Amino acid sequence: MAFSRLILLLVIVGSIAVFFYYDLQHFLTLEMLKSQQAEIINYKKIHPVLATVFYGLIYITVTGLSLPGAAILTLAGGALFGLLWGTAIVSFASTIGATLAFLAARFLFRESVENRFGNRLAAINEGMRKDGAFYLFTLRLIPVFPFFMINLLMGLTAIKPRTFFWVSQLGMLAGTIVYVNAGTQLGKIESLSDILSPALIFSFVLLGLFPLLAKTMIDRFKALKVYKKWQKPKHFDNNLVVIGAGSGGLVTAYIAAAVKAKVTLIEKHKMGGDCLNTGCVPSKALIRSSRFLAQVREAKNLGINQVSAEFDFADIMERIQKVINKVEPHDSVERYTELGVDVIQGSAKIISPWEVEISSEQGTKIITARSIVIAAGAKPFVPEIPGLEKVDYLTSDNIWSLRKKPKRLLVLGGGPIGCELAQAFARLGCDVTQIEMLPRIMIREDEDVSRAVMEKFQQEGIHVFVEHTAKQFKVEQGEKILIAEHQGEQVRIVFDQVLLAIGRAANIEGYGVEELAIELSPRKTVAVNPFLETNYPNIYACGDVVGPYQFTHTAAHQAWYAAVNALFGQFKKFRVDYSVIPWATFTDPEVARVGLNEQDAKQQGIAYEVTTYGIDDLDRAIADSEAYGFVKVLTVPSKDKILGVTIVGNHAGDLIAEFVLAMKHGLGLEKILGTIHIYPTMSEANKYAAGVWKRNHAPEKLLKWLARYHTWRRKK
Repeated sequence: MAFSRLILLLVIVGSIAVFFYYDLQHFLTLEMLKSQQAEIINYKKIHPVLATVFYGLIYITVTGLSLPGAAILTLAGGALFGLLWGTAIVSFASTIGATLAFLAARFLFRESVENRFGNRLAAINEGMRKDGAFYLFTLRLIPVFPFFMINLLMGLTAIKPRTFFWVSQLGMLAGTIVYVNAGTQLGKIESLSDILSPALIFSFVLLGLFPLLAKTMIDRFKALKVYKKWQKPKHFDNNLVVIGAGSGGLVTAYIAAAVKAKVTLIEKHKMGGDCLNTGCVPSKALIRSSRFLAQVREAKNLGINQVSAEFDFADIMERIQKVINKVEPHDSVERYTELGVDVIQGSAKIISPWEVEISSEQGTKIITARSIVIAAGAKPFVPEIPGLEKVDYLTSDNIWSLRKKPKRLLVLGGGPIGCELAQAFARLGCDVTQIEMLPRIMIREDEDVSRAVMEKFQQEGIHVFVEHTAKQFKVEQGEKILIAEHQGEQVRIVFDQVLLAIGRAANIEGYGVEELAIELSPRKTVAVNPFLETNYPNIYACGDVVGPYQFTHTAAHQAWYAAVNALFGQFKKFRVDYSVIPWATFTDPEVARVGLNEQDAKQQGIAYEVTTYGIDDLDRAIADSEAYGFVKVLTVPSKDKILGVTIVGNHAGDLIAEFVLAMKHGLGLEKILGTIHIYPTMSEANKYAAGVWKRNHAPEKLLKWLARYHTWRRKK
């Protein structure tokens, strides 16, 4: 295969070299065409079939090799064969040549491009799978866009050759007619600029507008197809119905009410969703209590010889509930009712694209809405492990009901949730064992990040077992046992209670997704386009039920787009911006990230350079006896443009905000270095990281000349 590629590449390169070396391009100029017009037409009259074959082969060769001259050949087609036959011949010849170039690019380069840019190309191929024909059709309709580039680039995607052929032929037809028609008037044309007569300019204006018209027509066609079995109401009770009152649903409803839309918010469990009741709020309350206990144990670092703390596990868990109760009014029915949202506590089911059936204590009713937003959230993923049902497992949903401290806690999962809760419960006095099937915990972060967290865990007595796969749970003589596999051998781990923390699964059942055939993604989330539309253009989705990021702040971020597109999409739709997404894991040391890290950059084939500042050098960190961690910045090589930042250390989740702002608004490290930071604060770490980058890019030659200048000044 490699030899075949080499031979084909040599043939193509050799042919192109011959074309330019012997200046064959001068045969494909307007002047040459006009000077030889009479002879060519005469030959065509005598040998019509041969003339057609020769012309077609030349056109196929030129387009297949991506040589200049296709525009002149198209004019020649009009001059030789007239509008009808010229259009037919040019249409097929150009499409055949384009397809040959497409196939050559695919054969020669696609495999190597996929190997290098596999992750990024996968997203492109997914888009091509859904709307590739329309993308190609739109590109073909824009005559100023280089057709040869379309041929080559499309060859690197997953679009099928037959789709490429017929869409190209159809898409190029309008432009072909314009040029062939101009060729029929060849005698009047003195230069290519003469093609742009008022009539032809109008044609090109139509060509420019045609993609928008085509998109509108296709959208209408899709809508008619997806809605054909449903009867649309003549009037609507609501502008918007939102299913789910977690972060995504609350923000969606808030925005709708703020712009005076009639909006109904439906929640079957608790207002505030997972974040308030089982996620962010309770976990951070637990972490705060456990961190205080850790600080008490480390009091000698602050010069305090003896200090102790007595606590009752049940009291700490009760405090968590008090924190939830205190935050609860922010997300309450009363608050959102005051904001203008009609809040209904009950179960929702979408029974048509515009109707939602609500079951509550007051009974069942059906309400209508012009648009619907699904914000149903996610739930802890429960794996199918034999014997799991026998051990009364915990998840991030029900662990908050604990009032008796587990003596031996087994945590299954080394992601953010597993790490946060493993450390917190260890600091509360539990004997914690953490199991991770991958080579390290926090696998989404760089190795140095995982290592820093794991070392801290081991210092605190957490037993971290990586590359251990849970195979079976048993109960033997009253003891709970996990059978795990490690490097082909079985390992027995005894525990009292197990916490499952191996990810979250989108809630996609129970509210009409299956009945309406709302499409799902391969990740078993609700599938949406860049505007957060499902396959029903008036039904949107946001938050954990969609992904790809399952964070409270990204759910709120998506909610703005879902609300605005649902309410005003007939005028303007906005694509969700995922370019700058930050997140943090609230372990000790804390880990925060925005943009790329090293392993992401390597996987995506993105060139970068690394600048690292050790927080152990920071005055405030030293004063607080928290001098550990680092700020790691990825930048474009030799430039201060920020590609991504990872911070490990105390208050990392707060420190990252400056870099989020910088990346969002295109500010580089030079700007951060030029910003005054209060001394002594942890935020100075960001400035010092920028300073390290500056020192690494100091103008050495200029500094040498300055040294000579200052030496000269001292001698005067």
